[in-house]
Amino acid sequence: MKRPDNLEQVKKRIQDANDGSVFIPSDFFDIAEAVKINMCLDRLEETGELQRVMRGIYVKPRYSALLNKNIPPRSDDIAKAIARNYGWTIVPCGDTALNMLGLSTQVPAVWLYVSDGPYKTYEAAGMMLKFKHTDNKNEIINISYKTALVVQALKALGKSNVTDKELRSISKLLTENEKTQMFVEAKRVTAWVYELIRKICKEGGHE
Repeated sequence: MKRPDNLEQVKKRIQDANDGSVFIPSDFFDIAEAVKINMCLDRLEETGELQRVMRGIYVKPRYSALLNKNIPPRSDDIAKAIARNYGWTIVPCGDTALNMLGLSTQVPAVWLYVSDGPYKTYEAAGMMLKFKHTDNKNEIINISYKTALVVQALKALGKSNVTDKELRSISKLLTENEKTQMFVEAKRVTAWVYELIRKICKEGGHE
């Protein structure tokens, strides 16, 4: 029986992924053990089919015809890969959450996340990513990513600074199913945040 070609299997998975996709070694542990996978990733880095972003984090190159060069991976994809690598649950917070919901056009100088992991800061592909530990697990664990993102965005704006315009903007980003889910999940978060989420979901008739 012919032995599987680990390199070809890893290469095929990468080829099938979108340009700019970010990988960690454990994404391929169903193909072979860690030592062999690391050898495959090193080989693919040598051939240019992968680029190393930082230790243990690789990206499939994304070429920009406009800039005539490869462009960096998305900061959020790197953050998610780091979290996946360590088994953390993370959610964008502060200006990062506002940017990702389109409530701010300002690109954060530091991409900030709350996490159930330790306090950590990483520099990758010219970007700074910071993870802040939170003990308030109700806001990141056992709730959907979209609900957690909205919670963090509202907290970033502050209780007295959230306008009806911003609530409408958030509401338009959500599907009816997401509003239904958020209305249920948000009952465990900070009271004033929940009241704002009730207003967001009210437009979908979830009260």
